[in-house]
Amino acid sequence: MRFNATAFSDNSHSANSRLSLPQLIWHFLAVARVKQTFRNWPFSYHQELELEIETLTQTGEGLARTDVFSTDGKISRWVVQVPHSIPGERVLARIFRNYKNYSQADLMRVLRPSPMRVEPQCKLFGQCGGCQLQHMTYQAQLEWKRQGIRETLLRLAGITAEVDPVTPSPEQYGYRTKITPHFASPRSGEIGAIGFLRAGTRHVLVDVEHCPIARAEINEALPALRSQIRSRASKIKRGATVLLRVSDQGVHTQPHEICRQRVGALEFLYPAGAFFQNNASILPGFTSYITSEASATGAKHLLDVYCGSGLLGLCAASVFATVTGIEISEDSLHWARQNAAHNHVDNATFFLGSAEDIFAQVRTAGDETVVVLDPPRAGCSQSFLQQLLSYRPRAIVYVSCHPGTQARDARLLLAGGYEVYRVRPFDLFPQTHHCECVITFGRRG
Repeated sequence: MRFNATAFSDNSHSANSRLSLPQLIWHFLAVARVKQTFRNWPFSYHQELELEIETLTQTGEGLARTDVFSTDGKISRWVVQVPHSIPGERVLARIFRNYKNYSQADLMRVLRPSPMRVEPQCKLFGQCGGCQLQHMTYQAQLEWKRQGIRETLLRLAGITAEVDPVTPSPEQYGYRTKITPHFASPRSGEIGAIGFLRAGTRHVLVDVEHCPIARAEINEALPALRSQIRSRASKIKRGATVLLRVSDQGVHTQPHEICRQRVGALEFLYPAGAFFQNNASILPGFTSYITSEASATGAKHLLDVYCGSGLLGLCAASVFATVTGIEISEDSLHWARQNAAHNHVDNATFFLGSAEDIFAQVRTAGDETVVVLDPPRAGCSQSFLQQLLSYRPRAIVYVSCHPGTQARDARLLLAGGYEVYRVRPFDLFPQTHHCECVITFGRRG
């Protein structure tokens, strides 16, 4: 099986046949810069290697190991990362960067394909940086994500608890309710690419006319919006980010337009530009599971920390005597309160403040309370976790989109007297390396 190198290259290292003249100039200048700064050990620039892919990294790149001679003449095993490859495959890869303890390479050709390999649905896969796993069957994606979470929890927190199979998304393509394409400043009165960052770069954009993981309504609205931007090129002075978000009311392109999104029995209101989970198809099952885990502890009260616009707390409110939420964003807090009123939920109260401030508002005993955490990717602060441990809630349901910071925080919770009851990942982001994970903790003994 042979693949066009342009579809499996990083930073356009492996081919330039599809590039325009300005892009060609940029490409060769970039190559010159790379060669000047290239670390020439253990491989030379563009050296080709045949490799056996052993596993995947946390970002979805294939990982291979090969023998190299160290400076003292000894043979050691060296890691090479190869994007868009699959464990069990034998590939031809071309080195473009050596680091202190590993190298990166482009995938030039698959010599022995895995039975888990499929044809990507996006013609820009391998160029656009939005997706990393379209070349794998969906079942393989789910199993890899489960394995990655299991290994992260074991390595960073010593957690040996079984990880449940990843709950699949009902929609594997056409699920994203929000995309934000970018464009750069006009040149010679014309707008260039309108799309997303090229894989492995920080500034180079790939022109995206259609995004297979976005909802159909978004793709229907995208051509007109792209044409509108290009027709106004003479009036545009600088680059910008474009918003397309679909809700139950249709497609929104202005950040302050109000979306309506039904999740189970509730309807949530929020501004189109604000944070709200991007996979509506999985939200009913996702929120129901969190409610079930929280209520199964027997707690009467729920604390919703990092509550956002109230999604998790309000979905659980019907099975608790009280819900108390806290959110540092004043705008998100406003919508949490609005959503409580809109859905006639009268046992939920939301406060403005950082996570640490929640304990000044709590009027319920820890033994009667379960805490739901859904922090940003950076995880929880140590100050908050220490206060949480002092409060000693009956149980903690920790939701995270970053297994590394979740494992780091879990280590502190385990040291503070808690144990893992259950680990359940949810695939909110098919075709990408991202995964949401819910861990339920209970007090030890």
